[in-house]
Amino acid sequence: MGRWSVWVGRVLSALPVLMMLFSAFLKFRAPEEVVQVFTGKFGYPAQTLTPLGIVEMSSAVLYAIPQTAVLGALLMTGYLGGAVATHVRVSDVWLPPAVLGVVAWVGLYLREPRLRDLLPLRRLPRQSGNP
Repeated sequence: MGRWSVWVGRVLSALPVLMMLFSAFLKFRAPEEVVQVFTGKFGYPAQTLTPLGIVEMSSAVLYAIPQTAVLGALLMTGYLGGAVATHVRVSDVWLPPAVLGVVAWVGLYLREPRLRDLLPLRRLPRQSGNP
């Protein structure tokens, strides 16, 4: 893969980092609308906003640092999996956190050669007689 894939990977990687940092900021700031959705709709206690914001911010920062990006992606995947489960539990739209997780891994795959070595994508060999 060329230089373009690294830059596409960086741009794709920036999206989940920015989204998760913004979400963590909202958890730290805790405006009334966020608290109402978090406690009423999702059923979580208000005192869990800050710890979840810390986890969210930490995984996003670890993901953004090249040396810890794989660890950050694993933590981010776990966090977003919990978000998907929460949305499914209350019959809410669950696709955005799932897509965010996929974008994070595609971005990391494109920008991290060690991950490409670990998870190589290969073409299937052509069979003789088939065009």
